[in-house]
Amino acid sequence: MQEQQDTTVRDFSFLLRPEIYHPLTPLNVPLAFRNSPKQPSPDTSLEELLAKGFYRAAAIAAVQELTSAAPGSPRIDPTDHKKIFNLLYVRLSCLTLIDAMPQAAQEVKAFEDMNNPMLYIDELTGEHLVPWDLRVLNVRLQALGFGDPRRAVMSFHDLAREARDNIARAKAAHDNSARELWKDRLHTLGIKIAGALIEMDDLSGAAYQLSTLKDREDGKVALSRALLWLHIGNADEARHVISRSGSSTKVGEKVVLALADMADGEFEAALDKWRAINEDEEQGDEMVGMNMAVCLLYMGKMSEARVLLEDLVQQGFSSHTLLQNLSTIYELCTERNKKGLKLRLAEKVASMEESERGWERLNVDFKL
Repeated sequence: MQEQQDTTVRDFSFLLRPEIYHPLTPLNVPLAFRNSPKQPSPDTSLEELLAKGFYRAAAIAAVQELTSAAPGSPRIDPTDHKKIFNLLYVRLSCLTLIDAMPQAAQEVKAFEDMNNPMLYIDELTGEHLVPWDLRVLNVRLQALGFGDPRRAVMSFHDLAREARDNIARAKAAHDNSARELWKDRLHTLGIKIAGALIEMDDLSGAAYQLSTLKDREDGKVALSRALLWLHIGNADEARHVISRSGSSTKVGEKVVLALADMADGEFEAALDKWRAINEDEEQGDEMVGMNMAVCLLYMGKMSEARVLLEDLVQQGFSSHTLLQNLSTIYELCTERNKKGLKLRLAEKVASMEESERGWERLNVDFKL
């Protein structure tokens, strides 16, 4: 069941201390973005910052509101846990989006033990005061902050038990929407547990975890399992999962098979599959295009790979992976003008329209 309206009043002023939060330097942002007229004004609302993909500015604005640091901003009520946790989720998620995970992992320590009933559980309803998405993000960041990946596995298992309890309650109450919500959450946790085990190099544990996940009619579980098998390095098992899934996600199946060929070093076969997928996409797909370029690069066709990636940028795509791949090709193509090519690429991306996919990029994205 979803979080209910609580009647417990708790003081969360310990989360509003300015010393918790790290300043974000603009020095790791290319000049093309720092000097752009698209940069938001200081009075831009948090909602607009998020909608236009100004994630660094949104992370700063969230902290200013939390700590009442913005000029003329009212002091936040330390008992208004919904507002506080919403701002904290914005802050931490934006830090992860701008490649500031180390700062997020340190700042999340302020929560201490999120299972502490004296702080985070409504004593009357038994409901958790912290929104689910923030609790899941907290698990990942706490594990990073304390350098203990086992912590994430155990905490994800705790959340999974809670999800199963809520599925049972929703079923007993004939609340199908709540039941499906918690089933989706349980599936996501199963994938996260496998991912955490992979990070611990416990591949056998990850393989077992994948085997426990039940298939669903939409094929999402099978697709997720196949992708994780590829991450482990077992292309044959990924193919086996897809072949027996019988799912309706045909594009997903084709993607897994193409990735499996790449994992086996069969780049020509993979390129043929990516081209077939690309023909089915009416407006083009960034992921498909990038994988086509990688295949071309490994086949020794660097010029074709460069043209393909530059065309993706021309179409308005600008993911971190795309920019780093193109910058790498610039480094391989020339020694004399590689910095100039990267700077022009940064200027091109800075001129793009803002979107919730994120606008501002970092020096590292262009390998500057």
